Amino acid sequence: MKICITSQGETPGSEIDPRFGRCQYLIIVETETDNFEIIKNPSVDATGGAGIQTAQIVAEKNIEAVLTGNIGPNAFQVLQAANIKIYTGITGRVRDAIEKFKTGSLFQTERPTVKGKSASKIKESDRYARKKWSWTRR
Repeated sequence: MKICITSQGETPGSEIDPRFGRCQYLIIVETETDNFEIIKNPSVDATGGAGIQTAQIVAEKNIEAVLTGNIGPNAFQVLQAANIKIYTGITGRVRDAIEKFKTGSLFQTERPTVKGKSASKIKESDRYARKKWSWTRR
């Protein structure tokens, strides 16, 4: 199975990059052989559409799963349309994330983890705070 991990560096010993669209590197791993390919993300400095561009790169590589820290709605939609499984909240080193994936200890993400463009995390407590504020204001 081919998986892709967002990375801050060029080796499996590098830290996971918490950003999908603007990650420094994409490390593509064939989990049966542990062979890997490193791609310097050309979208890292994009002025817009970085998530979509990065997702298209991943889809073109026939990746079956993406491991990253966070993912926005546009990239999420592109990956989902390509039937690529998405795992978020991944931290630590790339090699450790690979092992966690192999042992089945990661959970697939069902929705984007950041808002579009602003890249601020969507938190349940924020939603509640907005609702609470709007109720008290009426």
